[in-house]
Amino acid sequence: QVQLAESGGGLVQSGGSLRLSCVLSGSPFMNYAMDWYVQAPGKQRELVARITPGGITYYPDSVKGRFTISRENAENTVFLQMNNLQPEDTAVYYCHADRGYINGILYDHWGQGTQVTVSS
Repeated sequence: QVQLAESGGGLVQSGGSLRLSCVLSGSPFMNYAMDWYVQAPGKQRELVARITPGGITYYPDSVKGRFTISRENAENTVFLQMNNLQPEDTAVYYCHADRGYINGILYDHWGQGTQVTVSS
């Protein structure tokens, strides 16, 4: 059974930094591209960072230059370093493991989410 365990959320002042961690267990880590999504109250869940098994990264413009995703394959862990946080970054942050489609079936898994609150 694949499980994702997130940590590192909390309350931070505007301009501050946080580092989120997510540990995957139950399946080989290198099988997965790893993502971080955010969901603010009343809004859809949105992708804010992605890293492939080979280390290729993607960010939307909204976080480019402020957020950095990385992975430590030996520890089955993905990180999200968030700098210069702003009140609009306040959301629940979800870790997502994406193995892609196998025989037409999507193999992916979600963490339980961790709250990030940025005060002005």
